Amino acid sequence: MAIPPYQAFFEPVLRIASDGKEHTAGEVIEFVAKEMRLSEQDRKTLLPSGKQRVIDNRVAWSITYLAKALLLERTRRGMFAITERGRELLESHPGKIDRKSLLQFPEFRAFAVSTATAQSGASRDDDDEQQTPQDRLASSYQLMRSQLVQEVLEKTLKCSPRFFEEVVVDVMLALGYGGNRKDAGQAVGKSGDGGIDGIIKEDKLGLDVIYLQAKRWENPVGEPELHKFAGSLDKKKARRGIFITTSRFTEAAMDFVRQIEKKIVLIDGETLAEMMIDHNVGVAEIETYAVKRLDSDYFLE
Repeated sequence: MAIPPYQAFFEPVLRIASDGKEHTAGEVIEFVAKEMRLSEQDRKTLLPSGKQRVIDNRVAWSITYLAKALLLERTRRGMFAITERGRELLESHPGKIDRKSLLQFPEFRAFAVSTATAQSGASRDDDDEQQTPQDRLASSYQLMRSQLVQEVLEKTLKCSPRFFEEVVVDVMLALGYGGNRKDAGQAVGKSGDGGIDGIIKEDKLGLDVIYLQAKRWENPVGEPELHKFAGSLDKKKARRGIFITTSRFTEAAMDFVRQIEKKIVLIDGETLAEMMIDHNVGVAEIETYAVKRLDSDYFLE
């Protein structure tokens, strides 16, 4: 038999997690493969890219969707557990949980809208007839990118402070700053100087430098932290700095930066993850699709 669509995995995933224990995607795969009586050939079926099994892909997406709806929680690396909301949904929708079931939750609707998979609380599946193939391709790309942003951010939050400094170095280098890897590595994370976490060359010639502050935080960065950073720039007689955090900045912090003369660039967690993806820092390309059109000029006789 063919492997069913990803929505068919929602209910089994919640059911296996209903024991209240932590579980892995691998456990779910074994569970649903046996329950759905998938053959060995079915289990080995690969995506068109040839780099991932279909069943692995669909179970991973089902866990992601359920987590976005707060029906599951990611307890630690590679592990998840059911939430109280997940228990209630499982009890009220025995045997039938799909995307429409998830769209009742505001967190999932917000996720769906942000990834262009739903509009005004309606499933994109109902709107497929009004989408061109390119529309659907673009929507799928945005969905996968959104998931990757969250994965990169979660991974960055769990890394050590020293490794986070290396991430910052690599991002700055990818953006064209810092000269070479050796120079940048010596500059960032070495000074520990009154609110300055590091210094990096603005260009490859080293004609100017940029002062950095990097916070691997989960709590929002407020105005007091930006005050301290601006004060540190004053001591260095510097007018430019970059403040990077894995969390986000409060409105007060952003207002403060807009009002001062110094140029301080704020990079929050999602922006950092986007930069890492755009510049291939900590991510790897798995496949590329070339969308082509007919060249009418070629056929002119």
